Amino acid sequence: MNSRTLKRKLKYIVPEIRLALIKEPGATPIPINCPDDLEKFVEPLKMLSEEHFVAYHLDARNQVTNVHVVSHGTVSASLVHPREVFKAAVLANAHSLIVAHNHPAGSMTPSSEDIETTKTLIKAGDILGVRVIDHLIVSSNGHCSLRETHSYLWP
Repeated sequence: MNSRTLKRKLKYIVPEIRLALIKEPGATPIPINCPDDLEKFVEPLKMLSEEHFVAYHLDARNQVTNVHVVSHGTVSASLVHPREVFKAAVLANAHSLIVAHNHPAGSMTPSSEDIETTKTLIKAGDILGVRVIDHLIVSSNGHCSLRETHSYLWP
C-alpha cells in the first residue's frame, strides 16, 4: 500500500483538522520597544488580589497582537507550564512573547521560582521558535523587568 492509498483510507477513519487564523478588525497594534511600553497592558495586574500569569503575543514588529491569561493562582503562587504558555502563542501565530505576573503582596523582587520559570520558558521558546523577550513582575509599587535585572538568563 502506498502513501496515497493510505491517506485516502485514513481520510474516512480519522477526521482531518484544519487550522484557520482569523484576523478580526480592531485597534491598531502597539509596538513594544522597552518594558515601560507595556505599562498600559500590565496596569490591570497591579490591583489583583491573587497571582495571574499573562502572556503578551508579539508579531515580527514587536507589536502586541494578543493577550492570554495563562494562569490564575492564589495570593502567593500561580501554576505555569510551558505547554500552556506556548499553546496559545503558536495558535496565535506569535513571533515572540513577553510574559508577566503580579505579586499581590507588593514585592517586585523575583523569587527563585520566578527565575526558574523564566529559564524554562526561554529554553522552550528557543525550541519552538517563539522567543521570550522579557518577564515582568508587576505589583502595586510598579514593575520589574527580569531582562533588565537578570540579563544573564538570556543567552
